[in-house]
Amino acid sequence: MSMKIEKIPYARGELSVPGDKSISHRSVMFGALGKGTSEITGFLKGADCLSTISCFQKLGIEITEEKGTIYVHGKGMHGLSQPSGVLYTGNSGTTTRLLCGLLAGQGFPAELDGDASIRKRPMGRVTNPLRSMGAEFSGDFCPLTIHPGKLHAICYDLPVASAQVKTALLLAGLYADGRCVLTEPEKSRDHSERMLQAMGADLTVDGKTVTVSGEKELFAQKFEVPGDISSAAFYLVLGAILPNSEITIRNVGMNPTRSGVVEVLKAMGADISVEQERLSSGEPVADLTVRSSVLHGTKIGGALIPRLIDELPVLAVAAAAAEGITEICDAQELKVKETNRIRAVVDEFVKCGIDITETEDGMIIRGGKTPSGAEFKTYGDHRMAMSLAVLAQIADGESTLDDGACVEISYPQFFEDLYRLGR
Repeated sequence: MSMKIEKIPYARGELSVPGDKSISHRSVMFGALGKGTSEITGFLKGADCLSTISCFQKLGIEITEEKGTIYVHGKGMHGLSQPSGVLYTGNSGTTTRLLCGLLAGQGFPAELDGDASIRKRPMGRVTNPLRSMGAEFSGDFCPLTIHPGKLHAICYDLPVASAQVKTALLLAGLYADGRCVLTEPEKSRDHSERMLQAMGADLTVDGKTVTVSGEKELFAQKFEVPGDISSAAFYLVLGAILPNSEITIRNVGMNPTRSGVVEVLKAMGADISVEQERLSSGEPVADLTVRSSVLHGTKIGGALIPRLIDELPVLAVAAAAAEGITEICDAQELKVKETNRIRAVVDEFVKCGIDITETEDGMIIRGGKTPSGAEFKTYGDHRMAMSLAVLAQIADGESTLDDGACVEISYPQFFEDLYRLGR
């Protein structure tokens, strides 16, 4: 159902964004493999992470909640049970791809399926290297049946820096004989490495190479999930481009493999303060304050891309508000997200008069002109919906979204927080 985007005069105040989606997924998955009960605070109760909980309950893991804390009653490395039906992953690419790796090492077959979007997302980048380890798959798209085999360690160079692919192979490597050596072209987010090491995995990191040995027991942990920097990014951009604004975002995860959005916005001229830097469950955390700023164009590409891939749609909004030209390149990965985010951003920005050109691996945005309100399409993509809601705040006239409900995937209270900052 179409919804009108309310415009706020300024954005002022403090907020805490929902827990990090990547860490929330992994805390449930890894906790299920650990001996003992893992405690998770700050867990993101978005649709994607709830899909992960549902799948692991079907795999025989008891998961409970008490006073906001999630308890995963792990059964050890070989404690999962064959599910009686299909493991439905909803819209979650993380759940789907990571389960491909994990289930490849189990003693039973299983079937994965998801929504219409997931059925279009290619799984070959995960299934092909897993086949070389000894697993069998019914195809490279969902619905997908996994037939596990005796897994053998591989040395593998990932063609694209991808935390999902890397983690899927690390999970399979936990069940393989020998040492699995994975090398990325650029370093992607490293939550899996940090968490698995803390749980006792035989895992080492040397630059862009990760090595894991199989058949080592994991042990339960207490996971404190920080605020998701991907969710904080919408307010960092909003605070920078909307006049008379100042927003403080508390307890944001500042893992250096994820914090590229802060670096890029500062390079564009954004007034952002990083305060109260600290460690929480091995993850860097800080409070971020952003103030209205005059932005200028920049170039975003190379090693930065894996560190801000999910933030590129909202960085495109910052580029539209900035003076000069912004070029986003080396971002082919955007084409295989919930939608083709390169095409989606270009199509929606054109609607409101923004000068934007699609390229093979990104886009060129000539900013500085006030956009017009438009009837925006979200493509069922939560990050597109929130990015367009931020864009609407600086547009002349009324704007609508065809599907505002898709923000439930990662940030259920997004619009509530947005409008509160303007009151």
